[in-house]
Amino acid sequence: MDDQNKNLILAIALSSLVLLGWMFFFPPPEVEPTPEALATETVPASAGDTASSPGADATGAVTSQTSEEASASDAPRIKIESDRITGSISLQGGRIDDLALKDYRVTNDAPEIVQFLSPVGEQGAYYALYGWAPGSGLTADDVPGANTLWHTPDGAQLTPDTPVTLTWDNGKGLTFSRTIAVDENYMFSVSQSVSNASGSNVSLAPYGTLARHGEPEDMKNFFILHEGLVGMADGELSELDYSDVADFDIDPRDGSRSEVKQVEGNGWIGFTDHYWMSTLIPEPGQSFRSIAKYDERRNIYQTDIVLPTVTLADGASTEVTTQLFSGAKEWATIRAYEKGGIAGFLDSIDWGWFFFLTKPIFAVLHWLNGLIGNMGWAIIALTVLIKILVFPLAYKSYASMAKMKELQPEMEKLKERSGDDRQKQQKEIMELYKREKVNPAAGCLPILIQIPIFFSLYKVIFVTLELRHAPFFGPFQDLSAPDPTSIMNLYGLLPWAGPAPESLLALVFIGILPLLLGISMFLQQKLNPAPTDPTQQMIFAWMPWVFMFMLGGFASGLVVYWIANNTITFTQQYLIMRSHGYTPDVFGNIKASVKRKPKAENK
Repeated sequence: MDDQNKNLILAIALSSLVLLGWMFFFPPPEVEPTPEALATETVPASAGDTASSPGADATGAVTSQTSEEASASDAPRIKIESDRITGSISLQGGRIDDLALKDYRVTNDAPEIVQFLSPVGEQGAYYALYGWAPGSGLTADDVPGANTLWHTPDGAQLTPDTPVTLTWDNGKGLTFSRTIAVDENYMFSVSQSVSNASGSNVSLAPYGTLARHGEPEDMKNFFILHEGLVGMADGELSELDYSDVADFDIDPRDGSRSEVKQVEGNGWIGFTDHYWMSTLIPEPGQSFRSIAKYDERRNIYQTDIVLPTVTLADGASTEVTTQLFSGAKEWATIRAYEKGGIAGFLDSIDWGWFFFLTKPIFAVLHWLNGLIGNMGWAIIALTVLIKILVFPLAYKSYASMAKMKELQPEMEKLKERSGDDRQKQQKEIMELYKREKVNPAAGCLPILIQIPIFFSLYKVIFVTLELRHAPFFGPFQDLSAPDPTSIMNLYGLLPWAGPAPESLLALVFIGILPLLLGISMFLQQKLNPAPTDPTQQMIFAWMPWVFMFMLGGFASGLVVYWIANNTITFTQQYLIMRSHGYTPDVFGNIKASVKRKPKAENK
């Protein structure tokens, strides 16, 4: 490998090192509250503060109505129960505001399941509500809203086999009904109907609302992950952070910061967390207004879907159905919903800029996990498949490197003949390459290919739910978390945990997987002699150990991939170079790297 090739590899490696170091040591800071938000903190929010409900006048313009609620904890509730979720619906407003996910625990070693939706009055209230916005001939009191007390038969319980129906009569001839159903996973179906016996024509518009009081407490605030608003509008995906929503222009009609989009065909909108999501979904082909807003005074983020205004003659009735997804972002589940007609729903998972790599990588990883039954071994199997795919390039690369090793003596003679004339030296070396049909940059191809694959796999491991709490073996029971072993627990042999991942000790007392990573990088490096340039030699010598400590805090699944990749690369490179007449002197290069130079050479 000549100096040009080494310089290119060194530049790529140092660039990767800088990027990884910046990601690790300088994560994005948490957003500080604005002066306006700080001012509103002095005004305590009552338990009755709730999301504003969209209203509609005769022309269909959106306004807002607010009202003081009674205590949500006093309202009667309907039980929600299935194999995968548990919770309840408040009859005050008919809100879906209590939902827990049975299949997911808060931590890997605790029985507490994940509580996703929470009612008003609790920390981080998060809920869905539905209603009708009043148009001509109606006032806000004539339609059901956030405070309406709905009625349901005694003993009603929402299960996949038993939908529930809520009813409310406004006492003026309008009877409202709402039927809520849930499937075996996380999709709710909400059918709203109204019958007009008022003696006159009325206009009203059905809507659905998702409201979140403040930002989630467990936000990661990491640039590789999107958390916040997510939506699809006629094939266009929107991903906005909470800070972006808070920067919307102020709507003079209700004082909130809002953005309104008219969706002509397919779309949905909601909020996404790291592993969970809630979205409002009209029926495919249904036009609607997609609204995102932020109420600074009450610190409420809100998304609305407002369907077209309906005019009902006396004696007429109408019904509309929308869906609510609220649960875990499971790839297979969301993919099934997309195949069932929800356009672009799989894009609700944050695949990132390299979506053309992350999507197929995860699809293959998911298939391998189902085949093998272990995510750790699935990652290793995926690594083998990737190495098979890039083997033709790797073969040419390592064959070219072996050929360059054969030319090394002649290159040294060229350097001696040219002396200090660098231009002449480079010209003669390039002529030698051309004459012997050697590509000096061929050795960099595997590295260039690995960089996008590495970041794509890192994205997959960090973002996707399927890696959360996924076990490998022994102490490695969560491949989305850093290696839990340490010298402090004899690398998993002692029955106690190592240093907390966020602690300073975890940066020093790294686990067994990062150690294996450093060793594998070191051995791979020793397939070639050290560079002659002292600066390059020092950088290359330190690089495996710097990466070892830097990646100690990364997801253990990613470190497993890198160890497997280094091991396979080492084996491929050794065998290919040997088949072309050059046998790498691994142990000799190791001895040369640790052997002290005579003092005379350092003078």
